[in-house]
Amino acid sequence: MKKSNKKLVLILGDQLDLNGAALQGFDPQHDQIIMVESANEAQYVWSHKAKIALFLSAMRHFAQQLKDQNYPLAYYSESPHTITEVLREHLTKHQIQHLVCVEPGEWRLKEAIQDLATALQIHLEIREDTHFFCSHSEFREWVSNKKELRLEYFYRLMRKKYSILVDADGNPEGGQWNFDQDNRKPYPKKGPGITDAPAEFKPDAITQAVIKYVNQAYPKHPGSLEQFHWPVTREQALKALDYFVEYRLRNFGIFQDAMWTDTPFGWHSLLSSALNLKLLNPREVIDAVLEAWKKYSLDLSTIEGFIRQILGWREFVRGMYYLDMPQMAQENFYDHQRSLPKWYWTGDTQMQCMRDTIGQTMEYGYAHHIQRLMVTGNFGLLAEILPSAVCDWYLAVYVDAIEWVELPNTAGMALFANGGRFTSKPYIASGAYIKRMSNYCSSCKYKPDVRFGETACPVTNLYWNFLIKHRKQFDGNPRTRLMTANLNKISPEDQQQIALHADQILNHLDEL
Repeated sequence: MKKSNKKLVLILGDQLDLNGAALQGFDPQHDQIIMVESANEAQYVWSHKAKIALFLSAMRHFAQQLKDQNYPLAYYSESPHTITEVLREHLTKHQIQHLVCVEPGEWRLKEAIQDLATALQIHLEIREDTHFFCSHSEFREWVSNKKELRLEYFYRLMRKKYSILVDADGNPEGGQWNFDQDNRKPYPKKGPGITDAPAEFKPDAITQAVIKYVNQAYPKHPGSLEQFHWPVTREQALKALDYFVEYRLRNFGIFQDAMWTDTPFGWHSLLSSALNLKLLNPREVIDAVLEAWKKYSLDLSTIEGFIRQILGWREFVRGMYYLDMPQMAQENFYDHQRSLPKWYWTGDTQMQCMRDTIGQTMEYGYAHHIQRLMVTGNFGLLAEILPSAVCDWYLAVYVDAIEWVELPNTAGMALFANGGRFTSKPYIASGAYIKRMSNYCSSCKYKPDVRFGETACPVTNLYWNFLIKHRKQFDGNPRTRLMTANLNKISPEDQQQIALHADQILNHLDEL
């Protein structure tokens, strides 16, 4: 059989952009697109049903869009094989020697595709994802002369380069780069009051078919599809963006760290899944937010806080992921080895903060950044859980979790598994923080101000136990020295009781 000189363009489930790099230079008379629904992508971590459904529905809608525009497409639905197994068969059958794809968002898949190309001796063209502001080469250049890798200085570079929230001289709007201190308030004592619900999208025929399939094919996977209202098309994603800037952005900033029972969304945008699937471009998100700022005279701290997440942190963690993989996935600074408690998959625990956060995660596939960092992540670190187990859980249960963004946030920030490679301290807190930022503690059997004993809050107890174990490290860091100063105010006898109670908790995590 004569070998073909056509190009096969692989489009992955998180690359659903007609203007993406994969389709640049595409010749519809000559080339072909391939998309694969692989069972392995739902099973290599025990994925939430909502995450599986989101990817499959978005992929099928995008495939329909490609067909409507007469793109030649080979679409493999409900395949029991891996993506590379399907690719191997297709490439071999059609004698294709040139494979094109945008860089995968997960290292394992990038390596698998590279290994396949080597085995088949074909030309592999991996294109950098132009969806992002910062290229890999630019990030490596920024890193090259830095003794410390910190978001703040990278974020300033991005602001200046793209003239976002800076004046003509490159100075920050409002006279400062960062308004984080203005964005950490809890809800009022009576609660958040009436909040405008985020935009919801009724499942159409394609999504309904996906929901039926996921429930049948993955019945034992965690989570529910009863509340599946995520945007699955570009049109829906644009509507979600418009709705957020029109109705919810104004209250986002001040309460972005706040938590409240049965208030899963607060004032958050819920745009991360659409951004990560490439249904939205971060440039248009930032433009919409800046336009709303001027149109409605919104508070600058709200606008800066939101843009910092998109232009700053999102770009920064992507740079760190590709810089530090694959070792990032194996790092374990504290050598933690404990198993993930079973209730991380159910929310069936007596700790109200964990019950509410995990409960909403199982219902929606969503929790906001403070619930992830300072509730489930904080507990994972304090409870000495194996970092890779916690990371796999985050990758499994959140609809917006793709490894390039999930792993640096979980391993690097929440778990300090890389020993502070790009964070200045471990992010740990006692139950007092959770009490300050939520109403969880008011309905909990555990008391956030009790350090040991029957009613002691496990978060509080494990926090002080963690400080006792790592006193030298915390005392040597100016940013954490106050923690050990407070530890020194606790009597040696009480510290011994804290450690004894912590041993009991750590050896019976499933019973909390």
